[in-house]
Amino acid sequence: MILTTNIPVTHTFKSAISEIDFNNLEFGKHMSDHMFVARYADGEWCDPKIVPFADITIAPTALALHYGQSVFEGMKAFKMDDGNISIFRVASHHERLQKSLNRMSMPAIPFSFFDDGLKALVNLDHAWVPEGEGKSLYIRPLIFASEGRFGVKISEEYLFIIMAGPVGSFYPKPLNVKVEDTYTRAAQGGTGATKCAGNYGGSFYPTQLARQQGFDQVLWTDGSDELNIEESGTMNVLFVIDNCIVTPPLSDTILGGITRDSLLQLANDLKIEVHERKVSAFELVAASENGKLTEAFGAGTAAITAPIATITVKEKKIMLPAYSSDSICKQLERRLTAIRTGNANDVFKWNTVLLK
Repeated sequence: MILTTNIPVTHTFKSAISEIDFNNLEFGKHMSDHMFVARYADGEWCDPKIVPFADITIAPTALALHYGQSVFEGMKAFKMDDGNISIFRVASHHERLQKSLNRMSMPAIPFSFFDDGLKALVNLDHAWVPEGEGKSLYIRPLIFASEGRFGVKISEEYLFIIMAGPVGSFYPKPLNVKVEDTYTRAAQGGTGATKCAGNYGGSFYPTQLARQQGFDQVLWTDGSDELNIEESGTMNVLFVIDNCIVTPPLSDTILGGITRDSLLQLANDLKIEVHERKVSAFELVAASENGKLTEAFGAGTAAITAPIATITVKEKKIMLPAYSSDSICKQLERRLTAIRTGNANDVFKWNTVLLK
């Protein structure tokens, strides 16, 4: 068994698992019994422990609340068909977290510290990993500046928390999206490639306006006259044009999605042609009109793949063909799910397996 023994554990007095309807899991609503907590002080990470999930106390002057030093990750653990549990792509998530921390002038977290905390928490709360199609244990590592002090400065104290909760499917049906042509998610040289809290707060208002117009999400662009596509809501986005996958190349305005990377590797493995290049909203209109645009889908940890039904570009509405089990996005999702659940060989060594 992969088990961390040197992290002190305070067990909950009463598990809340009996209160959860695992057949109807609302995304983000339920948390497992425990959380991993550590702090940064005097130049080092210290005091790692697992405690019952509960509210925390911070000062109103905590620097994260005023100046935004807060980053996080989104990960998943899966129940495998043999009863074991796999945590997906731990090293890749740690690498992306390090990039976010560096960009936000926050202290790096050693891999062993990160890895041990994850394994210990998931091992302790293994009963919270749900079984069934589309279900998983969502894991949220969070680091934020906890030093209580006025004044614009880099914090010298931080909290690192790992929490988790059972989730079902994020998007139950194909999405209707609009190409956002007024607001942008990120600017060159900014923090668009990091998973920091402010990126999400800034996206709420345009998304809210889109939903008031009847859309589920927006397609973000680079703000140019060409309306080059960057992301789909909080996901990366991929298009199938002339039987090839086309997706915007990573840049300092696009978050490098772990799911995106996984799907592209699987596509190459399945001999599906992939082009990482700029793709404008107007190219999508033209490709739709000549019958070459056959799929569009978001890719992210929460959704895995999220098929898109319609794309509105200014006043033009693109209608995507109906999706089936033969759609490329569905083929890739099945392949990814099979690896995570142990039904396919993990040739990429993505799974960290906890033996039960």
